[in-house]
Amino acid sequence: MIQTPVGLLKLTASETALTGIWLNAKGAPDRGRATGVLAEVQQQLMAYFAGKLETFDLPIVLTGTEFQCEVWTMLRYIPFGVTCSYAELAERIGRPAAVRAVGAANGQNPIPIVIPCHRVIGQNGALTGFGGGLPMKKWLLAHESQQPSLEL
Repeated sequence: MIQTPVGLLKLTASETALTGIWLNAKGAPDRGRATGVLAEVQQQLMAYFAGKLETFDLPIVLTGTEFQCEVWTMLRYIPFGVTCSYAELAERIGRPAAVRAVGAANGQNPIPIVIPCHRVIGQNGALTGFGGGLPMKKWLLAHESQQPSLEL
């Protein structure tokens, strides 16, 4: 577990890939030094929170239905500092009538922050649903909107 500006995060990984990020974790931050994939995940997350990283480059493993994995993969294409609606996301995956299913898949995202489900908002611009709570979603979006672009 690592302490971040949005609270304690529990990280899970296989020997080769990130498998999960749990928001609002309970317990104490790990005191030992992380190794392997977890060390890289921690390094990139801390760079993100420090405003020095916009795009994660981590090996991940997604476990879910074909539809969920399709939604989660598309989430990775939403650029840093940009939001889209659930309807736009449904449209992007070629299933414009699946807005509610897209919302449900978004809510089951096993790797939040790295797979940026926080960048999906309501059609009217309202912040809706987030596993870490709306204050965390608001913080993440504000954090991203305040960072200068790192890409030229």
